[in-house]
Amino acid sequence: MFWGAMNNGVQQLLGIVFGIVMARLLDAEYFGLVAMVAVFQSVANALQNSGFSTALINEKEPNDSNYNAVFWFNIFMGGAIYAILFFCAPLIAGYYHEPRLLWLSRYAFLSFVFSSWGVAQAAYLYKNLRAKQLAKANIIGVTVASGVAVLMAWQGFTYWAIATQTNLFILISTLLRWHYSEWRPSLHADFGFIRRAFPFSIKILLSEMFTQVNANVMNILLGRYFGSRSTGYYNQAYQWNFKGYSLVQNMLKQVDQTVLVSVSDDRDRQLQVLRKMVRFAAFISFPLMLGFGLVAREFIVLTIGSQWLVSAGYLQLLCLAGAVLPVSTLLTDLIVSRGRSDIFLWSTVAFGICQVATLFALHHLGYSIRSMVIAYVVLTLLWVFVWHFFTRRLTGYSLFMLLKDTVPFALAALTVLAATWLLTREVSCLWLLLLSRVLIAALLYYAVMRILRVQILSECIAFLRARLKRK
Repeated sequence: MFWGAMNNGVQQLLGIVFGIVMARLLDAEYFGLVAMVAVFQSVANALQNSGFSTALINEKEPNDSNYNAVFWFNIFMGGAIYAILFFCAPLIAGYYHEPRLLWLSRYAFLSFVFSSWGVAQAAYLYKNLRAKQLAKANIIGVTVASGVAVLMAWQGFTYWAIATQTNLFILISTLLRWHYSEWRPSLHADFGFIRRAFPFSIKILLSEMFTQVNANVMNILLGRYFGSRSTGYYNQAYQWNFKGYSLVQNMLKQVDQTVLVSVSDDRDRQLQVLRKMVRFAAFISFPLMLGFGLVAREFIVLTIGSQWLVSAGYLQLLCLAGAVLPVSTLLTDLIVSRGRSDIFLWSTVAFGICQVATLFALHHLGYSIRSMVIAYVVLTLLWVFVWHFFTRRLTGYSLFMLLKDTVPFALAALTVLAATWLLTREVSCLWLLLLSRVLIAALLYYAVMRILRVQILSECIAFLRARLKRK
């Protein structure tokens, strides 16, 4: 988890720096254009952490022939998906009434090809808990890809620079996973493993694809009905919210699946592990994301400019959903670790249907984009209890346990942020307001956790002290 934190912490820090530069160099329209096809790049990136990759991780002792089967299968699938989407590009451009999307989408679809080469390598590193090597691959990938994107934007390549950033990140991280992994493919493949794992893996893969579609539904609808500029404003808020909650979510995701599978034979121990992870997620996520919502306006204006102020309002709402998403991810990963990919799939599909139906209804009734964002946030909050319902049936994780593990941290964060707002409401200088709110909220939250003698804080401090002592 330490290296998971390093991985995502550095990635998000770099993402903030380069995101600020890109937002100052490019207009909202260009971000909106890329957001319309971003769902495809998100699906491609998810391929490395889903489907047969998850099947390999769930295997107690996968062998070389299993890895080879997954490797060659994904090479074939990546090429096939790219070919299909390449010829579907005119339909995508026609859906959005945007001719520029024809070749932009075909360029973005290359991410499917790049990611397919790294599925088996990623699974090998995850299975062997090589979080340090995964961190290095991602950090180097983000740095190089973002640097190239900034140079392209500066030279006037507009939306091509944004699309290149994602493609190049997937390509570089894939190459580095090959570098850090000792496993190499051969023609000795057990395709029987594909047949055996297919019922489980296809549900995981489809679930991840639906998850990415669900996350991008607003971009898809806004792009068609409100145009690229409105889509750009929303997508800017979505990206900043994603940078925040993924810091916690991906840190846990580096290890949670492997650890939960390793203790799956002992139901009581697996429940203890899950609860500890949920407490850790709540301990970090609630103050981080609710605090981000508190300073969203100052952050947006000071970093990327007042021209993006519309995004600040969306960001404040999205942070409410972002606060609970790491907890939702832990519950879904527990469900998958118990081999119930069918529950993961159909619950994800149900969430997508509810979301699309709600957003379509609001649009046709004439409601604003803000109302649609509120609906998305409410659905996300409610769906935590859907995931919990299935988790309780599999592990005995009662609603009282879930509330006990999360609500105290939520209440502590809300109390601290309310006190911070009262103490700083008269500050008029934006720079001073941002810094004072961050510092006061952090100090107050730490003080509250120390006074209440929260165990998860004590364990984090003990770990860091032991690590510094060893160094």
